[in-house]
Amino acid sequence: MLSSALNVNAMLWKTSPSATELEEVVLNWLRQMLGLPEQFDGVINDTASVGSLCAMAAARESASLQIREKGLAGRSGLPRLRLYTSEEAHSSIEKAAIVLGLGQEGVRKIPTDEAFRMDVNALEKAVKDDLGAGIKPVCVVATIGTTSTTSVDPVKEISELCRKYGIWLHVDAAYAGAAAIIPEMHSLFAGWETADSIIVNPHKWLFTPIDCSVLYCRRPEVLKQAFSLTPEYLRTTEASEVKNLMDYGVSLGRRFRALKLWMVIRSLGREGIANTLKEHISYAHKLAETIEAHPNFQLLAPVPFSTLVFRFCPNKSVNGNESRADLEINNLNEKLLEAVNETGQVFLSHTKLRGKFGIRLAIGNLKTTWEDVSSAWEIIEKKATELWK
Repeated sequence: MLSSALNVNAMLWKTSPSATELEEVVLNWLRQMLGLPEQFDGVINDTASVGSLCAMAAARESASLQIREKGLAGRSGLPRLRLYTSEEAHSSIEKAAIVLGLGQEGVRKIPTDEAFRMDVNALEKAVKDDLGAGIKPVCVVATIGTTSTTSVDPVKEISELCRKYGIWLHVDAAYAGAAAIIPEMHSLFAGWETADSIIVNPHKWLFTPIDCSVLYCRRPEVLKQAFSLTPEYLRTTEASEVKNLMDYGVSLGRRFRALKLWMVIRSLGREGIANTLKEHISYAHKLAETIEAHPNFQLLAPVPFSTLVFRFCPNKSVNGNESRADLEINNLNEKLLEAVNETGQVFLSHTKLRGKFGIRLAIGNLKTTWEDVSSAWEIIEKKATELWK
């Protein structure tokens, strides 16, 4: 409300010193809360889609192919470029590849293991195959908290592979990144401190109103090199002494997004944020235990954070084999999802995991209590019973 009324434009330091400097301060606070090294420099974008696009543009720039100057089209001697990500990665990664000229065929989707994590051996084989075919690996995108299942790719091993082959590593932690504030969760983030760039969205699980996505970059000079373009009408005398945020992404005009993130951190504090996140995770684990013990429901993925993926699977056997065909169960769960959402008391989403229709329940609101989660589960159980009868 304040930033809209003030109509601040944070494109240059000169257009709003307070917006620029508060963004630097608050992102330094957040960096420390997340346990990232000092080398990481942050910038706020609207969404992770744009932040990841910028990170991959920096990765392309770091490949030293003069694409900024000469482009991709109509050039001889330019190898085909490749980006690698898991089959569970967010669709925005593929969209970014389209925008950057790599195309959908320039994206290799690496298979995942039983917990929906990127297979590092398959990744290395893909890199070797491409190098043998004269294709240039540009970027690997690992995910901490995939969209469908919130799975965690083995970032440490992926990072070692990227260093071995000289490939830029981008980590998409848009949803789950906030959990790094909790000391007990640090093992899930092993290796992300060695990445070249990282996305964390405060508007996903850090109680900040949309839109607010943070891109941290270990080599901000490469990010600036990819985007900085200063015509005469944007030149200022203090440019060499300050940070002009327009130099680190696609946008020129920029909202004062740092203000709301500053308010959240100042209001709750590090401890308050960590305690709330821990509560959400405990609610998810408690509900996961209920689902696992239920004779007619089945978890479809591990629950590392606060999102559950499950399905109604009536009369399931002890070893998990369904007594009814998957197609029939899928149809039943689609109807269950519609029935629950039609109550207007809870909103769930869905995904498909290896052909199985899964219902997703995400816990992430600042005011969510166990009573809310328990009430949601009662509605799910009730509607499932009605459908089955």
